[in-house]
Amino acid sequence: MDNTQLHTTVIEVRDYECDMQGIVNNAVYQNYLEHARHTFIKDKGLDFAVITQSGVHLVVMRAEIDYKSPLRSGMTAVVETQCRSISKFKTEFTQTITIQGDSAKTSASARFIVASISDSGRPVVFEPIKQLTN
Repeated sequence: MDNTQLHTTVIEVRDYECDMQGIVNNAVYQNYLEHARHTFIKDKGLDFAVITQSGVHLVVMRAEIDYKSPLRSGMTAVVETQCRSISKFKTEFTQTITIQGDSAKTSASARFIVASISDSGRPVVFEPIKQLTN
């Protein structure tokens, strides 16, 4: 990751997010990563709800997650997020989840492609998204 645009979000792993094996369920990682993207967007001066109310929808087109080391209840995870524009309609978010206290241990790495579309589902240029790549 290029640290010039790196954003961090801290996540506390809760008991109910774990499966019978005592590790965070793979689907919960999607929630962690989405929360971190929304926090990133907000910290860059945009509000996801306001964007949606304006008729622009930022939708995930592609989600890729590589699971490397499990998270367990009581752990603290740090999600690092950055993004870059890949077209006038699409933005790529790259994210890494690391286990706090063990910076060498990556729990997961992810890549999301997000498109901006209108209420009718057509691609739309959302100029303010450029704030995310500065």
